[in-house]
Amino acid sequence: MKTKHYLLCAMLLLAAVPAWSARKKQALARPLRVACVGNSVTYGYGLANRGRDAYPVRLQAMLDSAYGVNRFEVGNFGHSGSTLLRKGHRPYMNLPEFRQALDFKADWVVIHLGLNDTDPRNWPDWKEEFIPDYRALIDSFRAVNPEARILICKMTPIFDRHSRFQSGTRDWHAQIQQAIAQVAQGAGVQLIDLFTPLHSRPDLFPDALHPNPEGALILAKTVYGALTGDHGGLRLPPVYSSGMVLPRDEHLLIEGSANARCSIRRVLSKDGKVVDEGETFTYADGSWWMELPHMKAGGPYTLTFTATPLPPENYRFYYPEKYPFLLENLKKAAKQTLTIDSLYFGDLWLASGQSNMELRVDQCNTLDQDLADAARLGQRLHLYNMPARARTDAIEWSDSVLRYTNELRHMDFQGWKTASPASVRIFSDVAFNFARVLCDSLPDVPIGIICNAVGGSTTESWVDRTTLEWEFPNILRDWRNGDFGQAWARGRMTQNIAHALDKESPAYNTLQRHPYDPSYLFEAAIAPLGHLPIKGVIWYQGESNAHNVEVHAQLFRLLEQSWRQHFARRWNCEFQQKPALPFYFVQLSSLPRPSWPAFRDSQRRLAAELPDTWMAVSSDVGDAADVHYRTKRPVGERLALLALAHTYGHTLESEGPSPRSVVRGQNNTLQVAFDHAAGLTCTRGFEMAASDGLFYPADIQINGDKIVLSSPSVKNPVVVRYGWKGFTDADLRNAQGLPASTFQMRVE
Repeated sequence: MKTKHYLLCAMLLLAAVPAWSARKKQALARPLRVACVGNSVTYGYGLANRGRDAYPVRLQAMLDSAYGVNRFEVGNFGHSGSTLLRKGHRPYMNLPEFRQALDFKADWVVIHLGLNDTDPRNWPDWKEEFIPDYRALIDSFRAVNPEARILICKMTPIFDRHSRFQSGTRDWHAQIQQAIAQVAQGAGVQLIDLFTPLHSRPDLFPDALHPNPEGALILAKTVYGALTGDHGGLRLPPVYSSGMVLPRDEHLLIEGSANARCSIRRVLSKDGKVVDEGETFTYADGSWWMELPHMKAGGPYTLTFTATPLPPENYRFYYPEKYPFLLENLKKAAKQTLTIDSLYFGDLWLASGQSNMELRVDQCNTLDQDLADAARLGQRLHLYNMPARARTDAIEWSDSVLRYTNELRHMDFQGWKTASPASVRIFSDVAFNFARVLCDSLPDVPIGIICNAVGGSTTESWVDRTTLEWEFPNILRDWRNGDFGQAWARGRMTQNIAHALDKESPAYNTLQRHPYDPSYLFEAAIAPLGHLPIKGVIWYQGESNAHNVEVHAQLFRLLEQSWRQHFARRWNCEFQQKPALPFYFVQLSSLPRPSWPAFRDSQRRLAAELPDTWMAVSSDVGDAADVHYRTKRPVGERLALLALAHTYGHTLESEGPSPRSVVRGQNNTLQVAFDHAAGLTCTRGFEMAASDGLFYPADIQINGDKIVLSSPSVKNPVVVRYGWKGFTDADLRNAQGLPASTFQMRVE
């Protein structure tokens, strides 16, 4: 009986094989279907040739190129003006594209909705229904294909030029982004970030809402990466390279990217012996991070990262068996390795600003002395130079410069070099001398310093876009033709981008970017550093903002806020928040420009008011005929003294005389009390005035930490000022030879 039973089963099995094979061939004959669901951005509104340039069309081409033709079928089910909200003004679920998308019975569904829900007809009244309505949309696609893979998208940006940006769109857009993230988590679907890759590219959005063909291509690449897990392989921020310095004696978080579904293994070794190793895994978006342990100062070490694809059978939900070509592609994925040789642990600093920070050692008057110091420092000092690829001189840029500037490739990442006469010669003189003093004061600690200063750059160009959108949105709008920027800077920008402003030019682009643009240098020079674990910042900028003291005071606060938020993100994990990133900046020097005294005094007050902020005075080394004075060595030294005192806790005098109070004395005198006042010396520079506001030179008498001022021309004086000229020869110093700042104060 058993034999007959086995024979019967075998006959039935053989009879079933042709039918099973036919079903398998039928399944394999149908391409994997990808439904792109959305609004006008998905549809391709505004594209002259949406049949070629709409993001679903570009996505189809990418999939065909990677996997072969006829493997995928991408459907564009976008409808302009559609809302996610079912009580919105044009609900997607009431439109024919929704029914067509359901009939498509997609294997993968990519949903990008929400932009039109920012309309005042929609979000204010019906926002509580957004999450339930989104879940209902997802459930609709799961109902027609229970095995469907659903991916939902954080919305593309809406820029400040949008007519409703400040009247609600900005705020509602941010609220909807949060709701979309909640939907992804609650529904167990993959979240695609379409916002971040495009938020730094306003030039790709002619109407502030819809991307042009280049923007649509970035959308397609982002969606392609999310669908396939191909994010371009193992990568680190460019500054993570051989010869670099990483922080000593603290937790260190290193972030990178790789293809999805990879393990990332690190090995830290010295002299061929493993010191530390660990492993992590990439997220769906390809990001990964891992901690390094506390390391003592020293080196050199070798740090190796290896990305290894995980077994593809772990991802059958995303790569179903009926589409074996997907698994085959995963199996072909190769192991990737990145190695950082000559790695040192020490202290890492960032030097930034405009031309006086940029000014090179070989342009200054202490060249021979600086080069001799460079030769003796060697491996103790590591330099990373990031000069601009194109100068903002009085020239018209070529079309190629305009193009790579728009692509945020304006900075030249030149790699790490140890100190030598050759490497130091073309490095910032201020930054070198700052680092030199640190090396000499911390002989067992390797010092690394990055310089990315850009001549003529504005404060607003270094502040991130999100901060400006929320704190100072008006400065973003048509900056070149507005009055927030200094006329000189706006004029130079216009000259540089003249080709882009010519309607007959192939580079014509009314949204052409420039380094002076608000947010540009944050996007091109700060963001590419990643959340770098820097010790602190030295900053020398203000010449291009000195026309408007009040606006600069607001912008400088935003600059510090922006950078502290950016570089502090590495601490958002299990260990304790690090103290605020210290800022050490250089006050504007002396130059016969009428707005500079008030600007220098504003900088003094900012240093006194802002936390973890200190100022070095440079007015005594200025050049009346040249904004780029050549005596930079003492400026770097003064910044280093401040850092040694406030970051490293050394006991030393790091500041010049600082006014503490002003009181009226006998016989129409004023008495000014100072901090940092041991050994005061002064022969000139003070003026005083009565309530009429007319200032006269004051006679000076030094009494310990106080200076008594008088003038036969002033009765009942109420205000004193010091160094109140664009170019000043005022000479108040303390025993260490450190100069006092320009200031103006009233009687208390």
